[in-house]
Amino acid sequence: MANFSTGDRKRKPKGDRRSTEISLVIRQTMEACIMRHLMPRSQIDIYVQVLQADGGTRSACINVATLALADAGIPMCDLVTSCSSGYLNSTPLLDLNYVEDSAGGPDVTVGLLPKLDKVTLLQMDAKLPIDIFENVRQLAVEGCKAVANYIREILQENTKQLEYRRGQ
Repeated sequence: MANFSTGDRKRKPKGDRRSTEISLVIRQTMEACIMRHLMPRSQIDIYVQVLQADGGTRSACINVATLALADAGIPMCDLVTSCSSGYLNSTPLLDLNYVEDSAGGPDVTVGLLPKLDKVTLLQMDAKLPIDIFENVRQLAVEGCKAVANYIREILQENTKQLEYRRGQ
């Protein structure tokens, strides 16, 4: 994360606990979708630079990494997408911003392989009754599916543009 990405300036440019946690989450989530057996003795490095953090940083990093890997032609069993949802003032909310996230309500971050309907990431930062948790989790899952559809549209559009340029 860039030093200026949040309202509070970071003193250490790297190696802080939050960046380390986000790196671990990205790695574990991406390992669930990349078909590594097709690329033996290969190494894939993913670098994400957050320029402005306004909540949902983990999810944004996972989504942008998925888009970059798919655009680069890295074989994946499915796109992995992520979305966060929370519960604030008795209302389930999708994709919390910094103010909503900082209000102290519980939030859930989900990583999903949408075609396989497989959860690759589930983080919850507070306690929730099981029925409310299911509603909040399902909201995040629906958000993941919407993000996956959008990423597929973008990739399809880019493919059409490349084919058009090659045909000229």
